[in-house]
Amino acid sequence: MTGNQQRAELHRRIWQIANDVRGAVDGWDFKQYVLGALFYRFISENFASYIEADDESINYAELPDTVITTAIKEDAIKTKGYFIYPSQLFVNIAKAANNNESLNTDLAKIFAEIEASANGFPSEEDIKGLFADFDTTSNRLGNTVTAKNSRLAAVLKGVAELNLGSFHDNKNDLFGDAYEFLISNYAANAGKSGGEFFTPQHVSKLIAKLAIHGQDSVNKIFDPACGSGSLLLQARKFCDDHFVEEGYFGQEINHTTYNLARMNMFLHNINYDKFNIQLGNTLTEPHFGDDKPFDAIVSNPPYSVKWLGPDDPTLINDDRFAPAGVLAPKSKADFAFVLHALSYLSARGRAAIVCFPGIFYRGGTEQKIRQYLVDNNYVETVISLAPNLFFGTTIAVNILVLSKHKTDTNTQFIDASGLFKKETNNNILTDDHLAEILDVFGSKQDKDHFAKSVPFEAVVANDYNLSVSSYVEAKDTREVIDITTLNAEIKTTVTKIDQLRADIDAIVAEIEA
Repeated sequence: MTGNQQRAELHRRIWQIANDVRGAVDGWDFKQYVLGALFYRFISENFASYIEADDESINYAELPDTVITTAIKEDAIKTKGYFIYPSQLFVNIAKAANNNESLNTDLAKIFAEIEASANGFPSEEDIKGLFADFDTTSNRLGNTVTAKNSRLAAVLKGVAELNLGSFHDNKNDLFGDAYEFLISNYAANAGKSGGEFFTPQHVSKLIAKLAIHGQDSVNKIFDPACGSGSLLLQARKFCDDHFVEEGYFGQEINHTTYNLARMNMFLHNINYDKFNIQLGNTLTEPHFGDDKPFDAIVSNPPYSVKWLGPDDPTLINDDRFAPAGVLAPKSKADFAFVLHALSYLSARGRAAIVCFPGIFYRGGTEQKIRQYLVDNNYVETVISLAPNLFFGTTIAVNILVLSKHKTDTNTQFIDASGLFKKETNNNILTDDHLAEILDVFGSKQDKDHFAKSVPFEAVVANDYNLSVSSYVEAKDTREVIDITTLNAEIKTTVTKIDQLRADIDAIVAEIEA
């Protein structure tokens, strides 16, 4: 069996488990148990592997808790960010789960102790609350303790049976891959709510490559509306360990999704000291002011959400929004996210942001913000994508690429709306599609019906309209008609009709005679 076949089989099996163990519970509501169990197994095996240090004579899971000294514990927490006793490891809890009448309370205690182990250490904020959504007392698991324990045991057993390799075999990427697969499937089946926290991998890949294009290294990568962290992790896939010098930063407003993002970092083997995910409203409670600027920013913020905007008189004096002179409309915060990202961008970096298309042509304050962006030469490229690429919406969105180091004053427009492949309920971008977009993005060459670099003066003359369709002429796919040939065919047809009528008249006359 090939690697791809093994991965496909793993994906089939894990989704089957996820559906089997949830019973009548909605998959979206049950996701934190399957994802949480996978995370619990990961950190357990990761931690055991660290303690064993490739010494085959040591099996951490079989050691008594009493052999753990304070020095061993503190040293491990400083390195890994948390501590798990042998008796608390996933493998030991899963092994006895079916016969454990206090499984739900035991798990709650273990999760609380894992989180508490980081108290007073640099990793405290990264570990705190990680298991908050793995509620072992929830009625979603059942109405009795027995029912709850039965469901929890089934989840643990299912995750335990997954063939994810071992850390000794350097196959731990399968954990991250399985986690991403699960999140993707949950998002695909959750409608609009799923689309708000997960960006499909094929689109994430494009956004990440746009943001890091042409750079040999970046100081750090930032996503101001990070959801489950999929965009940040796509960026990591194209970078070696030294490409990103200081790590991955993100902010997320939804508490459950915030926890998913932190778990996602760990599951992709990004240690606590290489990521910083914060909880809160990016627009009104921004984090990382002391960490900016960032060389690479990736973002798929929520489309046209409401925000305080003009109702908060202090926001117009905020360093992020003040330079534009106006605020995004309170009913459409899209440009507020754009200006936030721009203010966090370094002089050598790029930001690639998914945007609702309306912000590129509407008037009012949005036009004034576009004028600010164009007049200051921040808009490098606007890319229109095909419809139905995202979960929960069929909208054909755009990607806005911002830069503070442009070498000319042109704005590039790319019409990629015709690049897609139909797959199940959504369209996807193939690697060939991505290569075509990235090639013309990098070259800045004009290409009929696909890409055009437009001078500053032309954008100004067009009232700062940044819609791709205003500058890239769509290809005329209508059938070309040869008028001369058509006229000849019509003449022949008319002659045949006249002859047919004459023949009919002759037959009628003969009958009447």
